[in-house]
Formats: sequence, structure tokens, C-alpha cells
Amino acid sequence: MKTFKLNGNNLDFIKAMEIVKEGYTVTAAAESIKKVAKSRELVEKWIKEGEIIYGINTGFGEFKDVVISKEQTKDLQRNLIVSHSAGVGDIIEDDIVRLMILFRINSLIKGHSGVRTELIHFLIKFFNKKLIPQIPQQGSVGCSGDLAPLAHLAGTFIGEGEIKFKGRIYKSAEALKRAGLKPFVLSSKEGLALINGTQMMSAFLCKAVYESVKLVKSADITAAITVDATKSTDRAYEDKIQKIRPHKGQIETAYNLRKLLAGSEIMKSHETCSKVQDAYSIRCIPQVHGAVKDALNYCIRVLNTEINSVTDNPLIFADEGQHREGGNFHGEPLALASDFLKIAISELGNISERRTARLVDGSLSGLPRFLTEHGGLNSGFMIAQYTAASLVSENKALAHPASVDSIPTSANQEDHNSMGSIASRMCYEIAKNVKNILAIEILCACQALDFLKPLKPGRGVQKAHEIVRKNVKFVSSDTNMSGLIDKTKKIVFGNDFCFFVEKVSGKLKY
Repeated sequence: MKTFKLNGNNLDFIKAMEIVKEGYTVTAAAESIKKVAKSRELVEKWIKEGEIIYGINTGFGEFKDVVISKEQTKDLQRNLIVSHSAGVGDIIEDDIVRLMILFRINSLIKGHSGVRTELIHFLIKFFNKKLIPQIPQQGSVGCSGDLAPLAHLAGTFIGEGEIKFKGRIYKSAEALKRAGLKPFVLSSKEGLALINGTQMMSAFLCKAVYESVKLVKSADITAAITVDATKSTDRAYEDKIQKIRPHKGQIETAYNLRKLLAGSEIMKSHETCSKVQDAYSIRCIPQVHGAVKDALNYCIRVLNTEINSVTDNPLIFADEGQHREGGNFHGEPLALASDFLKIAISELGNISERRTARLVDGSLSGLPRFLTEHGGLNSGFMIAQYTAASLVSENKALAHPASVDSIPTSANQEDHNSMGSIASRMCYEIAKNVKNILAIEILCACQALDFLKPLKPGRGVQKAHEIVRKNVKFVSSDTNMSGLIDKTKKIVFGNDFCFFVEKVSGKLKY
């Protein structure tokens, strides 16, 4: 079994997803444990001296001025967790919950949270045992961190709530027992350190970013198939056009299209046709897909920074012997990044659906109407395009920026909230929708290519077509379209599709 040593600075979204998906165990670097211990020693000193510090010996939020006695410290931490476990809605999927735990550990081991080393060791064991807390999705406003969902997470550490273990759901105390663990007893500051942070929105954005990397590559491949299938020109993708408007994503997308379309007999067959230029959904693929890539890369930078950051409060600076009350829990960086990515990947879906519409419209494509040989008796791919249109419309609603909203909480102590958790959850939903939109386009484009035989498409396009056709055959008469879309989606977004296409076309850029 693979092991990854966390040090608070060495995670990125790819490694995080690899750890979760491949079942790595994690450990903490010895130097990080020393930092945690040093920070805790200072907290213990302040408690002993009777220094008043927010969240350690005071109430929370509006109750910041209520001083809590030493005897009530443990009750304070437990009360914080159970009272804040106020989430509702669907349960967060397993991968995202495990990302939340991973990110929480990585933040705490930076040594600015004032927790005990015992808590770090417990969290690592909890993660390595693959215990999965059952956490409702809704209830966070993305400030003071993801309070409600992280409280549900922390609740399972102390024996509250429910945990999935080896595929079955148990009461937390029972799941912990089966995993060889005991409920953790929180000490001062530890409950607050567990729920103050951006780990839920980070986890949702991480999953959305991970899926979006697949989306941008698959979108270029899908678009290239449509370019060949609609007998469009590749002249708009020439490098000299891109270089005089040198956005990185645009240049890279045009490069990908040239690679995928190289060697196309179809392209050569219509070099002297009378068509002057193609529609925007074809001609402007580099500009649109490229802008999406640029947005995605911005979001990757924000996310990678966030998952290696300290996002709770108050913060302990052990080397200076100081504590500071700050606002690192505020989700605005992630809220804006999530909203940006929502809009960007929605555009991948928008332009894809327009290409699908051209494929099924015989007056635009020159192909059989709705890509069926026996129109009338068969409806062909008519309703597949409806489905893409429906998903595009749904994405327009989901893409409305959550970060422009704010509603005050905690008696106006928390008077500006990021709504980052809402933005990141919706971002992930849009990514799932765009997968289906692209699956519909590639399904239609592969059908269209078959009508152009014996002419061969570009080498990369041909390989993509071959991979799809291994499992999804040419549709000669009406069949259950939903099943074909789902099967195509699994092929295109599996681990091997882009890999095998790139073996023929060369490495694609994103």
C-alpha cells in the first residue's frame, strides 16, 4: 500500500485525488509534529495563566465575550460540535468526505492551530481506516469556515452521528469500535480548530477541478471529431492566427486540434469547396476552449494554495509567542474561483451543444437528418440534442455566481459571508452535467463520421472513434438513447480514453 507523508505544504489537487482514489495511507512529517507540539505548549501555558483567548476560554461568534471556566472547557468543545451539526440535504459523496479529512489534517499539522499531537494521530488513523462520516451537504455560508458540515465531520470523531465503514453505515461509536478506535475526547481549542476552515468547499472544488481537467482534454478531442464530421476547415487553427492574440489556452487548444486532425483524408476532400468560413462553434473552438483552460489554471493555483493553508481562528504563532484573531476562514478566494470555474465549464457545455445541434441538422451538416438513414420511421439522435439543450439550460441557473450574495449571521458578528460552499457544490454539479453534454456530442460525431466512409479522419480523431466504437456501435435503428449516452460517457471519461488518443496524436496541452 502506498504511503504519503504530509507536511502541510506538499499537497496539490492531483496528489490529493490520487491519495483518495488509490487508497493511500498518510503519515505526518516529524518536523510537522514538532510544530504542533510547540504550538500546543503555548496554548497550555496561556490557559494555565488565565489569559482570555477567543474560542479557547470564551464562547463563539456573538458569545465571544462570555468567559468559560477551566472546568467547563471540555463541555464547551463538545457543545460547539453538536450545536453546529445543523446541516441538511443529501449526504456528501465518499471521495469528497475523504478529501475534507485529508485537507483538515494537512492544515492542522502546519502548527498554527494549537491542537494536541494526539488529535493529529487520531485523525491520521481515522483517515487510514477509511472511515467515512455521513455529512449533509447544505448549511454552510462559507464563512467562519464550513461550520455545519465540518461540525458533522468532527462529531463522528467524538462518537456522534454516523459513519460508513466497509460499505455499511453505523452509529459513529460503533464504527469507531469496529475500526479499533475510541471516540476522541476534545480539549480546549480543538473543537473550534476542527470546524473553523474551508475544507468542505476546498474538497468540492478539488473534485470539480479534477473533473474539469478531464473535461478540457475530452472537449478538444470531441470537438475535433465534429470538425472532421462536418467537413469543416482547420485553417482557423493555424498557429500564426493564435500568435497574434497569444492567450496561452487559445494557443494550446489550436495546437491540440491540429494534432488531432493531422492526416485527415476528409479535410483534404473539401479543400476547394465554396464554403468561406465555418460557424463560430467550429471556428472559435480555440478561443472558447482556450479561455476555459486559462480559467481552470487560475482555479488550480487558488486551490493548491488553499489546501496548504491554515484556515482556522484564532491562530497561534509559537515562535513569536503570540496568538492572533484573523479571518483566514473566509471562503472568498474559493468562492470566486468556484464561480469562475462554474461559468467557464458551462461554456464548454454551451459550445458543445451548438456543435451537436449542427450535427443533427441535415441542412447545416449535409448529413442525414438526425443522423439516421431512415428518418421518419426512426427519430435518430433528435432527442439526444434535446437532452444536451436541457443540461445547458440547467447549467445557466447553476452558474449564477453564489459569491455575489451575502447574508449576515451570528447577530451581525459575521456580517459578510462568501457562499463559497454553495459555489463549489454547484461547480461540481455543472462538471457532471458537462460530461453528459460532451458524451452526447461525441456520440453524434462518431455516428456522423461513419457516414463519410471510406474517407479517414485525422489520426487522433480516428483513434477516438475506434475507442468509442469498441463498445458503442453505429446506430442503424432507434434504440434506448439514454443507455448509449451513459456508456459513451464512461468510455470518454474513463482513465484510458485520452491516454490512447494521445499515443496516436501526441500529448495534448491544457
